[in-house]
Amino acid sequence: MCKFCWGLSALLVIAIGTMAYLFVIKGSVAPSDDGRTAVILSAGERDLVLTEMRGFLESVQAITMGVVKKDMKRVYENAHKAGMVNAGEVPTSLMGKLPLEFKKLGMATHKAFDDLALEAQDIGDPQIMLSKLGTLMNNCTTCHAAYKLDIERTKER
Repeated sequence: MCKFCWGLSALLVIAIGTMAYLFVIKGSVAPSDDGRTAVILSAGERDLVLTEMRGFLESVQAITMGVVKKDMKRVYENAHKAGMVNAGEVPTSLMGKLPLEFKKLGMATHKAFDDLALEAQDIGDPQIMLSKLGTLMNNCTTCHAAYKLDIERTKER
């Protein structure tokens, strides 16, 4: 009886470890023809991720114009709205499909926007803000160089 319990426990630990690897670390990915990793999502999930990325880009544009015009309120507002306050809107089902490094880049980008918002609120040094913006954009280019978003294929009947 005890051997059975230990065997069942070991099997459960292996199953949980496998599930954690698939849903937390690996995600739903496949190799792609262009050398990047394809993240396989439903059409709606892909649209959600692309909408968030477009929001990042719109914030970067508004922040850049705010720095040029020395409008720290504009910089703060646009950096803040792209920060961690916006990070919690991703459904758990989608998070399970994203590979760990993709998630890390996304969270680092939200955090970088928060750091930029604090700079605009506290000191407002344009050189520091441009430097922070350059670092933040490195997250974007790193992600786009490593990943692409593909729509999962539906099974034909």
